[in-house]
Amino acid sequence: MKRVAVFCIPAHGHTNPMLAVVRELVARGDEVRFYSFGDFREKIERTGAAFVSCDGYLPELSAKEEENLKKVSTTEMAIQDIRITAAMDAFLQGEFTAFKPDVVYTDSVCFWGKLNAWKYDVPMVVSTSTFAFNQVSSTYMKNSPAEIAGLILGLPRVSGELNKLKARGYKIKGLFSLILSDNQTDSIVYTSRRFQPCVESFSDHYIFVGPSLLTDQKPNKAHERPLVYISLGTVINDRPDFYGKCIEALRGENVDVILSCGKSVDRASLGEIPENVRIYECVDQLDVLSRANVFITHCGMNSVSESLYMATPMVLFPQTNEQQAVARRVREMGAGIDLKDDSVAGIRDAVRKILDTPSYRNAARECCDDFRKCPGVKGAADFIESAPHASDGVDVIRDLNRVNLGLQVGYSLFTILLAGILFRFINAKYLWIYVVLAIVLSTPVNKMLQKAAYKRLVRKKLK
Repeated sequence: MKRVAVFCIPAHGHTNPMLAVVRELVARGDEVRFYSFGDFREKIERTGAAFVSCDGYLPELSAKEEENLKKVSTTEMAIQDIRITAAMDAFLQGEFTAFKPDVVYTDSVCFWGKLNAWKYDVPMVVSTSTFAFNQVSSTYMKNSPAEIAGLILGLPRVSGELNKLKARGYKIKGLFSLILSDNQTDSIVYTSRRFQPCVESFSDHYIFVGPSLLTDQKPNKAHERPLVYISLGTVINDRPDFYGKCIEALRGENVDVILSCGKSVDRASLGEIPENVRIYECVDQLDVLSRANVFITHCGMNSVSESLYMATPMVLFPQTNEQQAVARRVREMGAGIDLKDDSVAGIRDAVRKILDTPSYRNAARECCDDFRKCPGVKGAADFIESAPHASDGVDVIRDLNRVNLGLQVGYSLFTILLAGILFRFINAKYLWIYVVLAIVLSTPVNKMLQKAAYKRLVRKKLK
C-alpha cells in the first residue's frame, strides 16, 4: 500500500483527469489525500480519497488581478501560484511530516505540489492535463506579441516572488522549470502517443495513458436526426453573442441542438429559443458526446479528448493559445475544422460540412479506437505506484540543446568570418547592410538547422 499526496489548482479542467486515477488508487488500497478546494470536494470524496481543504490559503485578489487571471495571463497565474505556495508553507510542512507520502501526484502547474515534493525529496509524478509541452512541442502554441511582451515584462515580478520562496528552503531553478515539461520528470499525459505532438522528443519518464474518464460508455450515434452539441467549457464561456449566433444558425435545420452555456449567461439574452434547441447550464458531457454528431467546442483538452473518445468530429473555436494548439492537432488528425467565420452563415456552413463529409467521422472514429487502446487509468495508477522511474532512452531535448548551442556559435563565427572577407572587397560604410541582414536571417536559418537536427536525433532514437 502506498501513501499518495495529490495536489491540483482550483480548475475543473485540471482536476477532472486526476479523479479517475485517484479512484483507481483508492480501489487498490492506497491511502490517498487530495489537497484541493471546496468546489471539488464532492467529486473528490466520491473517489474515496480523503479531501483536504486548501480554501483558506487562496489570496484575496484585486479587480485587476482577477481580470488578468480571466485573460489567462501567465505572469499573473505564476504569481498567484507562488503566493499560495508561500501561504501553505507551514501547513504543508506539517502534512508532509505527519502523512509521510511515498509519492506526490500533482498537476503540472500546481506550484505548491511540485515545490513541496522537491523540498521534502518525495518522488513526484506530474499530471499533464493538456499536451506535454517542451521546447519542441510548444511551437504548437502561437503566443501573440502582447502575450510575449507581458511574460517578459512580468519576469522581474515573478523572480521577486520566487526569491521569497527560496528563502524558505524551496529548490527553484526558475519559472520555466515549473511550467515546462522536461525529460527527467515522471509525467502522466492524458492522451495517446499518436495524438501527442512531437512525441519522439519525450523520454521514458512519460506515459501516455489516453483520456482519464469515469465512464465505460461507448459511442451511440443511432438516432433519427443529427445531434449538434455546443459548449465553450467552464472558464471563458460568457459568450451570449456567440450562443445567439449558433441558435440562429441552426434554427429550423434538420438537427437537434444541445447548448451548455454555464451559469453566467442570462438565458433571456439568447432570445426566442426554437423547438430543436435545448439549453442547459451544464450537462453530462460524456453522455451527450456519445450521441452527438458534431461538437462546436472551445478546444479545451478535456473536451476534445472526450469528443474523440466518443468518436465525435468537431467545429473548432479556440479561445486561448493552448486551445489553439489542441485545435491544430485535431485538424492534423482530420477530425475537425476551424470556425474561421463565426457569423450565422459561417456556423451553419461549418456544421453542414462536418455532417456531409464522411472523412471527419472516420477520423474521429480512428482517434476513438486509438484512445481506447491506451493504458488508461490502470496504467496511470501503476506508473504512480512504481515511481520514481528510470529512462534508458536517448534524451532528444538534451542532445538538441547541445546541437543548438553549436549552431549558434557556428553561425556567429561564420558571419564574422564572412564580414572580414567582405571588408576587403566593399566599402566599409556599406557593411551595416550586411550586419542587419545577418541579424534578420539568424532566426530563420537557425530554425531550419534546428529542424534538420531534430529529425536526425529522432531517427537516432528510433534505431
